[in-house]
Amino acid sequence: MPAEGLDQKPPAARRSWGEAFEVYLHPRVIGMLFLGFSAGLPFLLLFSTLSFWLREVGVSLSTIGLFSWVGITFSIKVFWAPVVDRLAIPPFTTVLGKRRGWMLIAQIGIAAGLLGIAYTDPSQDLETIVYFALLVAFASATQDIAIDAYRIEAVEKSLQGAMAGTYQVGYRFGLIAAGAGALYIASFTSWPLAYTVMAALVGVGMATVLIIREPEVTRDQATLLREAALLRKIEGDNQKDGVLHRLLAWISGAVVSPLVDFFARNGSFALVILAFVGLYRLSDITLGVMANPFYIDIGFTKEEIANIAKLYGVIATLVGALLGGILVVRIGLLRSLLVGAILVAATNLVFALLAVVGNDTIMLTLAISADNISAGLAGSVFIAYLSSLTNTAYTATQYALFSSLFTLPGKIVAGGSGFVVESVGYVNFFFYASALGIPAILLVLYLMYHYRQKEASASPTSEPVHEQQS
Repeated sequence: MPAEGLDQKPPAARRSWGEAFEVYLHPRVIGMLFLGFSAGLPFLLLFSTLSFWLREVGVSLSTIGLFSWVGITFSIKVFWAPVVDRLAIPPFTTVLGKRRGWMLIAQIGIAAGLLGIAYTDPSQDLETIVYFALLVAFASATQDIAIDAYRIEAVEKSLQGAMAGTYQVGYRFGLIAAGAGALYIASFTSWPLAYTVMAALVGVGMATVLIIREPEVTRDQATLLREAALLRKIEGDNQKDGVLHRLLAWISGAVVSPLVDFFARNGSFALVILAFVGLYRLSDITLGVMANPFYIDIGFTKEEIANIAKLYGVIATLVGALLGGILVVRIGLLRSLLVGAILVAATNLVFALLAVVGNDTIMLTLAISADNISAGLAGSVFIAYLSSLTNTAYTATQYALFSSLFTLPGKIVAGGSGFVVESVGYVNFFFYASALGIPAILLVLYLMYHYRQKEASASPTSEPVHEQQS
């Protein structure tokens, strides 16, 4: 799914809203709901849920804080994504295929790690808990790589928004099970049983892997020729058979070629695309860091925050995620990106109004509704866009690179958000967070212009390339 196939111009036959909603009835789109659940399940079990258990048995706050470092695994998954892209692990990949095989391997690792945590006493053997947590984190990140690659390869581009939407919905349900669900079980029974039940729930993903079909992917001739030319450059005059040749060939094809391919397909415009990827979610990531302190500072209670921001907010996000999938089918990918970028920037201003009004639950509900629906919509659309940038010869590696890149600028800028609030107050901070969305809006408009110009300059004897929307 190369990026050059994008275009904001809709085809003549546009789907109705009802027909657009039917994309969620596609079997593989439904399957992503359960794979999303499997991806979301381990996350909180490594962080807030595990922290609750550790604190309850008297582990120090400083030690609990250090546990968050296992999350670095998710940020560096791009380093072993080439292995998932290319390495076969018999009998898993030979029987199930490359994507399903790696998913099942990862899920076995997640379940084993959770069972290890369940039957290790953190008050007596904390070090062993750390090793099992690292196993869960590594296996979970590996599962993410395989699921993302499957999601991109399993369906045509017009269904990517729906795949992203159901993935987000399933992921949220996984978070609910690992958060509220695990806490409920632990409160009525015990922590070991809670983590045992969570390990059993990994079976949802395993069953899905056994039911779905492996996507059929072919590597085009241009990709094969580019890899061969790159290998010749790396080897120089030392081309020969043997272990070194095979190692260089693997590194060239799995690690170097995905980057070369992306720049070869997009030229210097690749830098614009990467800038857009890094800036699209900058506004809402920056706001998100200060959201909870803001709620507390203007006087909302824990119960109000839990009910409106956490419970109702999750529902609003799910609605937005599903709307994003429908929007991609209805009006196309680039137009949907523009809608998402505008909504994210604009809805941040509702928080500025809340800061002026103060403690008002109706206003809080309005702010949460606007922010979470826009974030869910933008999230689905953006995942679909990142998917469109990949070449199916290197799906896992390229998507892992993009997904790592899009959070990095937001994390860096968000780190200084507290200083901004202390300097100018919450109202001006929310205007600042909204303004951070302007570069993304401008870059979407430039992307639309670029692809329109590219289509206009295409040969009149060739068929114009339209964005798939029907």
